[in-house]
Amino acid sequence: MPLPAPLWPYVGACAIGLAMTLLADARGQRALEWVGKPLAALAFVAAGFAWGGLDSPYAQWILAGLVFGALGDVLLIPPGTGKVFLGGMVAFALGHLFYVVAFAQWPMTATALAGATLGMLLFALLIGRWLMPHVPRDFVGPVLGYIGIISLMVAVGIAITLAGAPWPLLVGAIGFALSDLAVARHRFVAPGRGNRLWGLPLYFASQLVIASTVIYAP
Repeated sequence: MPLPAPLWPYVGACAIGLAMTLLADARGQRALEWVGKPLAALAFVAAGFAWGGLDSPYAQWILAGLVFGALGDVLLIPPGTGKVFLGGMVAFALGHLFYVVAFAQWPMTATALAGATLGMLLFALLIGRWLMPHVPRDFVGPVLGYIGIISLMVAVGIAITLAGAPWPLLVGAIGFALSDLAVARHRFVAPGRGNRLWGLPLYFASQLVIASTVIYAP
């Protein structure tokens, strides 16, 4: 199904914002990141709206998730793991929950959901074993909750794709989840520019893919 609005303005704006963000990181120019990252985030929200974000209940939930993702992007600009970072985690968690509600509009079988949930539970346990020794005590609860929510999103994405939902839904969900590993590594395990060099492009590409799924209606 073709997109109802041109692709390139939104992908181009997101790419420019991403480039500005990575350049700001390389040069230590925090002010430039305050321009680039919101621009990239606004681009995927605008894309979701322009491509049909109000045309169906599924699309509306996706658009809500995109908006909260953009809010999380802004809140994650300041460095460190303080209250602002926690607010960003909450915003992203809500965005993932909106995606779960959107995905649940599609048919799925209980068997597929149970199998996907079990698989993601094992994956979440592995991630927790790697990550939790590095997480400050006051972030243990929020991080565990976040891992659970994003694992649920991917599990539902797997279940609906097995039942015939369009594959971009799952591609976007998996890409988003993998990009979160870069954030976790950067904030808690091993801070470094390399985390953002692969994490941010994967994240923004995944959000654009998710935004493009508003053209589908269960």
